[in-house]
Amino acid sequence: MSANTNPKQKWLVVALILLGVLFTAFFGMRAVRAFKKFDGHRPPPRGEVQTDVELIREWMTISFISRTYQVPEKFIFDALDISPIKNHEKSLEDINKDYFPDQDGYVLDLVKATVLAHQPPPLPDSPPTAVPAP
Repeated sequence: MSANTNPKQKWLVVALILLGVLFTAFFGMRAVRAFKKFDGHRPPPRGEVQTDVELIREWMTISFISRTYQVPEKFIFDALDISPIKNHEKSLEDINKDYFPDQDGYVLDLVKATVLAHQPPPLPDSPPTAVPAP
């Protein structure tokens, strides 16, 4: 800017720059918040869905179990009768310590039973069909 610039123009430029910075910060924070929410919506696991509940371990989180066994998180949280809000990324072991400290393994056993109850029944083995000779 030249030395002949009107002081009102200088204030207008400064105000517009500040407005631009505030605008960028506001929508940048909204984008970060939306990205964090989106992070929990991963695609289902590829390949076959896990069905062996005996493979569930205490280090696993409910969101991991939900994706792996394709059981909605809501069913697991409802079975445990706890809120998903602060427990979404806690391990089963941490949830057990926080809510059922006097019952070792309670959460693990309840989650296994809940997952097992929400799996579709196994398909009956069909007898092999004979292929007619040409």
